[in-house]
Amino acid sequence: MHTEPATPGLAEPHLGGTTAPQAAPGPGALDELVETMARVRAAVESVVTGRPGLADITLAVLLAEGHLLVEDVPGVGKTTLAKAIARSIDCHVGRIQFTPDLLPSDLTGVNIFRTGSHEFEFRPGPVFSNIVIGDEINRASPKTQSALLECMEEGQTTVDGTTHQLPRPFLVVATQNPVEMEGTYPLPEAQRDRFMARITVGYPDAEAEILMLDRQEARTPLAHLEPVTDGQSMLRFSQLVRSLYASPSVKRYVVNLVGATREHPGLRLGASPRASLQLLRAAKAIAAMAGRDHVLPDDVQRLARSVLAHRLILTTEARLSGVTPETLVGEIVDRTPVPALEPADRRQF
Repeated sequence: MHTEPATPGLAEPHLGGTTAPQAAPGPGALDELVETMARVRAAVESVVTGRPGLADITLAVLLAEGHLLVEDVPGVGKTTLAKAIARSIDCHVGRIQFTPDLLPSDLTGVNIFRTGSHEFEFRPGPVFSNIVIGDEINRASPKTQSALLECMEEGQTTVDGTTHQLPRPFLVVATQNPVEMEGTYPLPEAQRDRFMARITVGYPDAEAEILMLDRQEARTPLAHLEPVTDGQSMLRFSQLVRSLYASPSVKRYVVNLVGATREHPGLRLGASPRASLQLLRAAKAIAAMAGRDHVLPDDVQRLARSVLAHRLILTTEARLSGVTPETLVGEIVDRTPVPALEPADRRQF
C-alpha cells in the first residue's frame, strides 16, 4: 500500500500550569469555516439521505480532532458515511476491513529485512493516512483492536521499539455492528473512551429511502462526490476551533454533567475526565459551525448523548430493566441546572 510520508504527529496540548490567553478568532476566519463546513455537510447528506443532524456531529468530531465510532446494523450506510467524509476532503485515506484473523502489524506496519542492504526497512500500514476507515472494528480480536490505542491517543505508533509519527490531520472513523450479532468482540472500555463520539445511522424514512433508490439505482452513491476542502485547511480550522471561548460557567456545566454520570445509581462506571475535555472540544466545533466564537450550554447539551453514552457501563439491574446509557444521559441533562450566562461569558467581534 502506498502511503504519504509521515508528518509531525498529533500531540495533546499541555493541560497543566498556565497558558497564554488565545486571541478571539476573526469574523473572516469563522465565515470561511462555516462556508466550507456547509459544503462538506451538503456533500455528506447527498449520499446519506434522511438522517438530519448526523453530518453535524460527524463534522464536529472532525473539527475537534477526535475520532468517530459509527454503530448500527449492516446495510444502513455506516461505511458510506465514512467514505463520504473522506471523499469530501482531499487527503490520504486508508481503509481497513477488520476480520478475526487480522494482526496488529496489518494496521501499523512491519519491518522488512532487505538482503541487499542488510538493513530493516519499515513498511507503513494503513494507519499512516489522514483519514482511517476501520470497517466492522469489532470483528477483530481485542489484541488487534488495541493496536489503535496509541494511534488514536497520541498520533503515533510504535513498531519493534521505534516510534513513528502519524500524518495530520488524523481521524479514525470506525464502524461496528451491534455486539449481539454473531462474530463480534466488544470494544474494551479503554478504546471506547478514545472515541470522541458514537453515532447511530438508523433507518431512513420511506421518502428518504425512495430518494436513495432514485439517486443510487444506476451508479454508486459516491461517484459524484468531489473534494470541497483539503487536509491543511482542516488543520487550520481545527486550530481556530480550539481558540473559541468557553466561559468558566460553561466549563463548570460540562464538569457537572460528566460528574453526574459517576454518581448515578444506574451506572457502574461513569465518564472519565477525558470525556469532559472531548465534550468541550466538540461543543466548540458545533459553536464554530454556527458562526459563533463562544460556546453556549445548548452546544454541550446537543452533544452530550453522543459524547458520553458509549463510555458508560450500566449496573446489572439497569441493564436487565431495559435502560440504555442514552436514556440515563438524557435524564442527567434534564436535571442538571443550566448556567445563566452573563454578558462577559460571550465574546463579540
